[in-house]
Amino acid sequence: MTQSQLFIQGEHLTLSHFEQVIRQKATVALAPQAIEKMKRSRSMVDRLVQEGKTVYGITTGFGKFSETVIDRSQSSQLQKNLIRSHACGVGKPLDQEIVRGMMLLRANALAKGYSGVRTSTVETLLQLLNHGIHPVIPSQGSLGASGDLAPLAHMTLPLLGEGEVFLNGKRLPAERALSQAGIQPITLEAKEGLALINGTQMMASIAACSILEVEQLLLSADTIAAMTFEALGGIPHAFHPLLHEARGQRGQIDSAARMKTLLKGSSHITRPGEKRVQDAYSLRCIPQVHGASIDAYRYVQGVVEREINAATDNPLLFPEEGEVISGGNFHGQPLALSTDFLSIAVAELGSISERRTERLVNPQLSGLPAFLTENGGLHSGYMILQYVAASLVSENKTLCHPASVDSIPSSANQEDHVSMGAISARKLRSVIANVTRTLAIEYLCAAQALEFAKGQMGMGTETAYRLLRTVVPPLTADREGNRDIEKAAELIRSGQLADQVTQKLNQDKQ
Repeated sequence: MTQSQLFIQGEHLTLSHFEQVIRQKATVALAPQAIEKMKRSRSMVDRLVQEGKTVYGITTGFGKFSETVIDRSQSSQLQKNLIRSHACGVGKPLDQEIVRGMMLLRANALAKGYSGVRTSTVETLLQLLNHGIHPVIPSQGSLGASGDLAPLAHMTLPLLGEGEVFLNGKRLPAERALSQAGIQPITLEAKEGLALINGTQMMASIAACSILEVEQLLLSADTIAAMTFEALGGIPHAFHPLLHEARGQRGQIDSAARMKTLLKGSSHITRPGEKRVQDAYSLRCIPQVHGASIDAYRYVQGVVEREINAATDNPLLFPEEGEVISGGNFHGQPLALSTDFLSIAVAELGSISERRTERLVNPQLSGLPAFLTENGGLHSGYMILQYVAASLVSENKTLCHPASVDSIPSSANQEDHVSMGAISARKLRSVIANVTRTLAIEYLCAAQALEFAKGQMGMGTETAYRLLRTVVPPLTADREGNRDIEKAAELIRSGQLADQVTQKLNQDKQ
């Protein structure tokens, strides 16, 4: 990859590459080796059509109609009909980042050379991506097998000059947007429509976007927890490396080490027996809880990194072996299970955070002024922030019911088990948004609690405190809390909190 252009070949696409395309708008092109592989598989498709071989999706109908043989003179119309009939999604359009991710990932899958698509077809898809022409893709309607059919059909429509797109923030007919950009609509040939929509790219794009966000959440959760720990005079002996190495869980070891570093230099932390013998679980077990979420994140990251480089079409063509193999690589079960798992792991960050917030605002648990206001009664302080956190945490409990345990037969029972992976992935986005705000509430309360503490903050916690105070002043009188929550949440969401604290900790190591 050059500084501004990514060459794809169906392999070695990283989450860093993904982020550069969806956020920094790096342009994308087919690598020379991808072009050669695609030409070989396309020649195989042309030969199969010419010979009149019965091959699913090339010379037959789809789903329940797989037994219906289609005359080769109608192969182009078959593919166009497929896209039109499957473009029936409903609901709010997907966010631009997810759509850009879908376009990139579908192109990357086709670049592997197992799908039999012409290079010109993928190049047109990449032209739309590079020109910022983003298909309007409804968020609901995918069963997660055969892949994300309806969403990917909406992604494909603009290639034909049909459907709608977003361009420069405006929603308009695809035909007009393509004309403005000087892009010619394509005519689909044999297998191309099926190859464009038979994949897991909506699930994978949402999962990849989520992985990028969860990385920031994990770093922020440790930092914010350390602020609370400090404000409550916690006992850091619970973070001793001997304790965590005795268990051997990698995420737990890493979280404990980060907690010790974040608190380095603090005068607020205490020794066993100084205030209490042991802290409550929400303080003492931070590494055990956060660490388990870190391990879950790392597992899901591995699944996603494999999936964004996967061939998820059906059938797949293997020109060198002379094989056309029908299978089920479009089935979204790996992503469905993983995004359900990550939803639970992320939700637990919010669950323990809300308990720490309760300890901060409850004077019987903290020894601090009730609800962190000095003039209680006239002022309510941060009383209702804990209510909001409790509401978000409870909402996540319903969102974390696994979608992957559900299945509804479709296509006249031909497709009799589906993953519901798109629902899993979409739920994960909601869980992440809720936990971001739950952590933001703890961030506000911890910083306010530290206003009542005299002494030196820890190296990492002071950095986090000072960053928050650039956008949210201390609470001296009641004010609208929503804006403060959103400002704190944006510091987490944007990565500013994680980046600034990490930079400070790295400076200390040098």
